[in-house]
Amino acid sequence: MPRWISIARVEDCPPGAAIEAVAEDRIVALMNVDGQFHALDGVCSHQGGPLGKGALNGKIITCPWHGWQYNVTDGQHCLSASVRQPTFPVKVEEGQVLVDIGDE
Repeated sequence: MPRWISIARVEDCPPGAAIEAVAEDRIVALMNVDGQFHALDGVCSHQGGPLGKGALNGKIITCPWHGWQYNVTDGQHCLSASVRQPTFPVKVEEGQVLVDIGDE
């Protein structure tokens, strides 16, 4: 069953931006690619870097700690087919960006 959690206002994450947000006990990296929001688990699968504080270039987020890169649309690591960062469904309602963190 979906668990939609408000993590930001639309204006908090303008096009081309990435921010770090919290949904209950989860750290979420929220990115805005040309007006479309995408959310990944905010803790890099390499060594726990803060993906939401990384640089967004098009659809690619770069972890600020060690440079690991992921496609924000599906979480796929840019160099390794076996590495995929978890993603969260995103929707916008009444100016709020919500993510579905799913069942616990």
